[in-house]
Amino acid sequence: MKLKVEGIAQEEVLRFRHRGLDANGQSPLIRRSEGGRNPCRHCLGLIAEGSEMLVLCYRPFASIQPYAESGPIFLHAASCDRYASDRLPDWFASLDPALVRGYGADDWICYETARVVRGAELTAACESILDNPEVAYVHVRSKYNCFQCRVDRA
Repeated sequence: MKLKVEGIAQEEVLRFRHRGLDANGQSPLIRRSEGGRNPCRHCLGLIAEGSEMLVLCYRPFASIQPYAESGPIFLHAASCDRYASDRLPDWFASLDPALVRGYGADDWICYETARVVRGAELTAACESILDNPEVAYVHVRSKYNCFQCRVDRA
């Protein structure tokens, strides 16, 4: 199965970089990356140690509903290119563990699809979940439940 993996849309990122409000109605905070493990949800790359980044609350859903989870994410403060590929970024293999779950076209969680997997198993888990015709897309999240990216069928 071919996958479609994309970072957060350019329009959203530009809004946050211009101090637009996050899912909590607050302006993003500007911080410096620490520890080299802060992933940008736009380019899906790791933000270099000491680089400026935005920290904000993000809800990766078009509307508010019971399953529209929100949580903290990081974005490069400076311009970066949106990630768009048929595969997950290589560094996702280091997510240990990672959470994956499918969502229906109504954006509700398909409970039977939720899994905790090692980073090296993410691609196979996404493909398996997307084999279910009731699943419209998959979210990849960190062990802390922080949104990483959305995965669709290509």
